[in-house]
Amino acid sequence: MNSSLNAARRSRELAEVRDLAVDVLVVGLGATGAGAALDAASRGLSVAAIDAHDLAFGTSRWSSKMIHGGLRYLARGQVAVAHESAVERGVLLRRTAPHLVRAAPYLLPLTPAVSGGRAATVMAGYRLGDGLRAAARTPRRLLPGPSRISAGRALDLAAPLNPDGLRGALLSWDGRLVDDARLVVALARTAAAHGARILTRCRALELAGDGAQVRDELTGDTFAIRARAVINAAGVWAAQLDPGIRLRPSRGTHLVLRPETLPGLRAGLHVPIPGESNRFALVLPQADGRVYVGLTDEPVEGPIPDVPQAPEEDVTFLLGVLNSVLAVAIGREEVAGTYAGLRPLLAAEGRTADVSRKHALLTSQDGVVTVVGGKLTTYRRMAQDAVDRAVWSRGLDAGESRTARLPLVGSAPGDAGPPGRLAGRHGSEAASLRALMAEDPALAEPLPTGVTGAELVWAVRHEGALDVDDLLDRRTRIGLVPEDRAAALSAARAALEY
Repeated sequence: MNSSLNAARRSRELAEVRDLAVDVLVVGLGATGAGAALDAASRGLSVAAIDAHDLAFGTSRWSSKMIHGGLRYLARGQVAVAHESAVERGVLLRRTAPHLVRAAPYLLPLTPAVSGGRAATVMAGYRLGDGLRAAARTPRRLLPGPSRISAGRALDLAAPLNPDGLRGALLSWDGRLVDDARLVVALARTAAAHGARILTRCRALELAGDGAQVRDELTGDTFAIRARAVINAAGVWAAQLDPGIRLRPSRGTHLVLRPETLPGLRAGLHVPIPGESNRFALVLPQADGRVYVGLTDEPVEGPIPDVPQAPEEDVTFLLGVLNSVLAVAIGREEVAGTYAGLRPLLAAEGRTADVSRKHALLTSQDGVVTVVGGKLTTYRRMAQDAVDRAVWSRGLDAGESRTARLPLVGSAPGDAGPPGRLAGRHGSEAASLRALMAEDPALAEPLPTGVTGAELVWAVRHEGALDVDDLLDRRTRIGLVPEDRAAALSAARAALEY
């Protein structure tokens, strides 16, 4: 079946779901919800998946873009969680999304603040992490092992580091997504190719074990979707649909720096957080030249906002940690943008930074299966477990999960063409984008971050983008910097009318 998502397909499938009962209704189209839609549809089940907003509207677009092997969890003795992370990282690198997930290098600068003992402890941890890689059967050619490098080599990879007292750096490797929202789009489109009905702008008003009351947010119409099983994958909003669930959201804030802010930064950085033994800030150079700096882990009280804001104290904190290793300090005025996401953690005692990232499945009295907790790296396993629970509890006729072997849209062999930005974001579909630019050379003109008009048109025709916000905030990341958003606004409007 066609993987393309667009306004016409949404209208057609929205009409269809009013007249039938699907096997599985999934609420929430972040990574876990889109993954659950794919898992269920690829088992041959009929699926409707809805979201009140857009694909990757919530937490799934606010991550550090890391696909990590669980080293942090290993340090806390959470061996099963760490192993699961390493296995899922290998699945993405090797089979399902090699066009979106690649190995990336990280340096832990050995500054005077890092003692020899602490450096030895961290390197021992990196070697244990490499053992997890081996246990997960991820080839070293895809994920090199750790090493200690000289100060000269460290400065070659990260020129902004302060050379005074620098003894070298610990070099490690982990997985990184080119864009977390693009992973969600690929999941949703692959699910659509297996027959799932992917319906954005459809808000679940009430959930029950046999379906949901839904409102079309574009028209205001309300209607019922009947289902044999219901999966609540609404993330930090899950408790709004099941009051029996107790969550303790945690805010992770990132800074966005323009490409010229840290020239010569060719590797990510792990920067020790003062007073913490196993926590580091991340400095993450992106393919578009921007640099993300994160991240905080602060508890959030009160109502859950649609779009979390980064408080000024988080910005000040992250700048302080970053500047502790730089030769030239970065000022507040050099922060071009910020973003913050909320982790859907189960309520627990202690700091949110210490709450386990193991996901949990909760089944309500009337049979709604809710999946919470976890992290982006393990979305596939979370989705598989949720579908397994729904299939078992509702007696559905379905086979085993196939998603560990199922390539996502764009990862299939094809004419991706020469390596570059298009192939790095669209994989085997890059050739179709180049053909679109050949038909209309105006669509090849670069916008901020290097995005082309052709990609915006493609997002409208094939990736389910319905408005300017979808294009600038989720199909691309232009909107993270307000000035860039303003510069690209007319092109986004033109793409919707193309």
